[in-house]
Amino acid sequence: MKKRTLKIASPGRINLIGEHIDYNDGFVLPAAIDKCIYFTLRANGSENRCTIKSKGFDSILVLDLKSFEKGTEGWHNYVLGVIYEIQSLTDKVAGFDCEIESKVPVGSGVSSSAALECGLAYGLNELFDLGLDKWQLILIGQLAEHNFVGTKCGIMDQFASVMGKKDHMLLLDCRSLEYEEIPIAIAPYRLLLLNTNVAHNLSTGEYNVRRAQCAEGLELLAKRFQIEKSFRNVIPEMLVQTREELGETLYDRCSYVVEETNRVLEVVKALKNNDLETVGALMYQTHEGLSKKYEVSCPELDFLVDFSKNEPQVLGARMMGGGFGGCTLNIIHEDVIDQFVQKATAAYQEAFDIELTSFETVPSQGTSLIRE
Repeated sequence: MKKRTLKIASPGRINLIGEHIDYNDGFVLPAAIDKCIYFTLRANGSENRCTIKSKGFDSILVLDLKSFEKGTEGWHNYVLGVIYEIQSLTDKVAGFDCEIESKVPVGSGVSSSAALECGLAYGLNELFDLGLDKWQLILIGQLAEHNFVGTKCGIMDQFASVMGKKDHMLLLDCRSLEYEEIPIAIAPYRLLLLNTNVAHNLSTGEYNVRRAQCAEGLELLAKRFQIEKSFRNVIPEMLVQTREELGETLYDRCSYVVEETNRVLEVVKALKNNDLETVGALMYQTHEGLSKKYEVSCPELDFLVDFSKNEPQVLGARMMGGGFGGCTLNIIHEDVIDQFVQKATAAYQEAFDIELTSFETVPSQGTSLIRE
């Protein structure tokens, strides 16, 4: 007997460090957060008719499981992509109704898209007893984004959304997919996100460009040094030797990847030693690399990171997510959060005439069934 109604919570994610290297065989250090998309699903008794309603977008997607194409609204394709990928694995999905309510800030770089993909995949797996394991759900979300949305994302966002553990960061080796749960004892500091509330229309296209540039640079390095084609086999000396051959742009992209991979491991070591000052310093280094070498920042993000350096109680800050907008992630002492946010809001308003928003978050549980 199939379960008739389910409620699912699927979180967004932060990434403490390791940006743009999940698709480059690197290490990343994400966590699920306490901001979720909530799903209510029920089998409706039909063979093929599905109705998906989004409260936030105030729209309804109706589809036939036997025949559907890409959607007319942005969020449709994340849903359709998940259903398409699940149907490539099983024919057990039948008609269902789904209501979606998001508490994940859209466009803030905390991957509301992965929360949407993974929550729906998790819910359909439970509703129809599909027998898919967590890694299959993660890959369904990633492939949905590749094939229906058109963003060739790495695995990090979906991994963090599904595998998150309360009060832990997740060190993921994006080559082997092995991972380690890293406790984070952050008090009396907090994780504060400052949302630029801008989304420059470069993100998806430029994301794919960066991916292609890294692949081109790696191809050249692999041939030159006769190494297996993975950035894990590239050392800084190789980049120095091939700088002219790579050209400035590919050199910058590739050197950022190599440096960031090493920074992730340094942050993990610092967390294990409860050394948040080192974590913060490395975050600033990451932002500098993302802004100057990878060129995925924007004036608004750079302004907020530079502004944070004026507050001694901020240990570190950097842009987070794909770039060109979204949030900065800050490690800040709890005693000065309100004062800092007020000052940053006023300065940001004066500089860009845009209202700054902010929220605190904590590492939290991954996608799960809400038991009532």
